[in-house]
Amino acid sequence: MSQQLSVIGTGVIGNGWIARALAQGWDVVAFDPAPEAEARTRAFVDNAWSSLEKLGLADGASPERLRFVASLEEAVEGADLIQENVPERLELKREILAALDAAAATETIIGSSTSGFKPSDLQQDCAKAPGRVIVAHPFNPVYLLPLVELVGGEATETAQIDAAQALYRDLAMRPLVVRREIEGHIADRLMEALWREALHLVNDGVATTEEIDAAVVYGCGLRWSLMGTFLTFHLAGGEQGMRHMLEQFGPALKLPWTKLEAPELTDELIDKVVEGCEHQAAGRPVAELDRRRDDFLVELLDLVQKYWPEAEGLEGRI
Repeated sequence: MSQQLSVIGTGVIGNGWIARALAQGWDVVAFDPAPEAEARTRAFVDNAWSSLEKLGLADGASPERLRFVASLEEAVEGADLIQENVPERLELKREILAALDAAAATETIIGSSTSGFKPSDLQQDCAKAPGRVIVAHPFNPVYLLPLVELVGGEATETAQIDAAQALYRDLAMRPLVVRREIEGHIADRLMEALWREALHLVNDGVATTEEIDAAVVYGCGLRWSLMGTFLTFHLAGGEQGMRHMLEQFGPALKLPWTKLEAPELTDELIDKVVEGCEHQAAGRPVAELDRRRDDFLVELLDLVQKYWPEAEGLEGRI
């Protein structure tokens, strides 16, 4: 029996969820009140489908298993999982999540794609089963990148997080359960720190946007795609690992190398960043850059999966 994902809100992230679920052989029911929503979503799925075919489709996968409906209540009928993707405004999210909670079966998990809000804040107006309303934060493009951060709120029980993990694994995702509620969760806080430092480097005239991106693409980014920050530094300590690395380089953490506060977004800084990105794009439209990124990610995923923990026999690792 096929599973059903109900998607509320079909912007870039919502459409990414739709494409991923369709590629995994799920039925998808979507609701978005925007007049052109269905046409935009079907065009999005068509554009993403060739990448998904290269990555490998599940049995029964088809764009034809997408259906748009006229109301939120109709969308959640029969759902195995509900994904909310409305704009990042807390009042709006609470309103929509309360309506979803009232309309959906009590046991159905409702994941919010929020990149910053805490689940306890999202649950506030949910009266029926608030604990099943959780953060399920993905990364763009959702149809290719496997990480989803799962965060439970004050009303959430362990069994609800366990159920969510199983559902997202069925969507071929790698759920990361965040141990404690915090704004921005884990990954966005890390990316935000790098983003702020990058803005300072542009603002201070140290580097262009292209030079900063090159520093990541040809250096640390290659290592991060396999090992992340901590294991990379563990290797930097030589045979003694992290302990030696901290003894040797730990004192440098006291040096004023970084600026954690973001610089003021002056018109001058905005112009530098925009002009730098347009130079990097070299006249190519975003859709073309999307396809180039997707082609790269498909090949990269094919490679890195051979080195992920389970390929080494390390089951139970993230």
